Amino acid sequence: MNIAMAQCNPLMGDVAGNTELILAQAREARAQSADLILFPELVLCGYPPEDLLFRPAFQLQIEQALARLCEVSASDLGELCLVIGTPFYEAGQIYNAAVVIQQGQIRGRYFKQCLPNYGVFDEQRYFDAGSQALVLSVGGVAVGITVCEDIWHAGPCLQAKEAGAELLLNLNASPFHEAKLAERMAVAKKRVADTGLAMFYCNLVGGQDELVFDGRSMVFSADGQCQYLAPACQQDLAVLSLAADAKALEHPLAEPVPAEIEELAEIYDAIVLAVRDYVEKNGFPGVVLGLSGGIDSALVLAIAVDALGAERVEAVLMPSRYTADMSNEDAAKQAQGLGVKWHSIAIESAVDTFESLLAERFSGLPVDTTEENIQARIRGLLLMAISNKTGKMVLTTSNKSETAIGYATLYGDMAGGYGPLKDVFKTLVYELARYRNKVAGSEVVPQRVIDRPPSAELRPDQKDTDSLPPYEVLDPILEFSIEADQSITSIAEMGFDEDLVRRVVAMVKRNEYKRQQASPGVKITRRAFGRDRRYPITSGYQPGPQLG
Repeated sequence: MNIAMAQCNPLMGDVAGNTELILAQAREARAQSADLILFPELVLCGYPPEDLLFRPAFQLQIEQALARLCEVSASDLGELCLVIGTPFYEAGQIYNAAVVIQQGQIRGRYFKQCLPNYGVFDEQRYFDAGSQALVLSVGGVAVGITVCEDIWHAGPCLQAKEAGAELLLNLNASPFHEAKLAERMAVAKKRVADTGLAMFYCNLVGGQDELVFDGRSMVFSADGQCQYLAPACQQDLAVLSLAADAKALEHPLAEPVPAEIEELAEIYDAIVLAVRDYVEKNGFPGVVLGLSGGIDSALVLAIAVDALGAERVEAVLMPSRYTADMSNEDAAKQAQGLGVKWHSIAIESAVDTFESLLAERFSGLPVDTTEENIQARIRGLLLMAISNKTGKMVLTTSNKSETAIGYATLYGDMAGGYGPLKDVFKTLVYELARYRNKVAGSEVVPQRVIDRPPSAELRPDQKDTDSLPPYEVLDPILEFSIEADQSITSIAEMGFDEDLVRRVVAMVKRNEYKRQQASPGVKITRRAFGRDRRYPITSGYQPGPQLG
């Protein structure tokens, strides 16, 4: 039997368009002599569809799409068997389903049994759980079907085996975070070991708001060997020949699975994909960003060009009296080197105007961060004006370290449509910049930008370390607190100053109101701000030293 895995990038909610994507993949699979084509979880509508599931028109579109797939299957696809992820509405309930279509008929429906309700997932809000296995004979092989989270638990795969399955198919919409591929592979190997069955694992690819799906569809033989690994962050259609005993591929394809996956490459490619899809799926003609000569905006510019091409990216330099000459030089050098449209708008006259307007009200009050924030907000206003006039979306440049502790200006450098670095700690920003230069063999990000101490340049001789501990100290504290829920005491016991840890934890809590007004940005860590980590703004909670 020849099995095609269609690693697809659907558009959320475009049921008609996704139907045509499915049919195009099915026709190509049939042309390559496939007997069965496996699609990702909820490919018919995109993942996660959220409250769209409750719209009557959405239900009707799903039902019409399934009818069209049956119609074309009967007229155009011969005996090709389609296994498609879709919502399924029945008797007032909604299921996360795999629907099997062949020769114009729905041969079977499998309803996902294990509905995740943690992290970014809230499927129990939307779906009812199934309870029954689905095993169908295709090409003389008894095929058992599961959906995503089902393989993270032993029950559904063992149930399929007991129902007579000789092969497991798993439809997935598994979002990316760092080291996620290793987790998936370990889980798949465990289910293969439990059942003694080979597994085809087909994953979604593409960006969807704060989530990005990296693909990396896989095939495991019955003895636990990964025999096929699809490329990351791109659509892929692979037609794979199953051996007669259904325990392995007849001819394992492509290159051997690498012993080590380049983590920086995976993260960088995932961010690029997320930016590209957010811009293109939302219909923006391009992006604009403020280019300061600092590391964050330099990396965002590189990502934007890689995602969209230089012709769709605009950079704006907005120097003030505190902007160092080297900042302007490095920003201009990078923009010219990457071939993007760029220009400079000095903000000094605007700063003078605002200070003059506020002079009477501020009389007798000391200069403080208010004056610094005015500069940042003027820059945000200029970028948003360019966005309004041109239709280009503003990319924000704040990183996760700054977002965590509030070292960013609300309605200033936080203003924009999407944050590529929202879930990237500052130390990782540097690593990604070095990685991008290494791949290019040139200074995509100017080396002087990487080497110089970071500064917001909002007051004379300002350095980030005037207000913050070094990022090499700050980032591990943030990671232990935010992603691992470690207590103040336990973090201090790792070698960090307890007063500093307490101060950092308090800053994170105090700045929740800023984060909830920030633009969306791609999730690449185990716990991102936004839909992944949700805390109240108004809260009297104080973490104890022993417990987080």
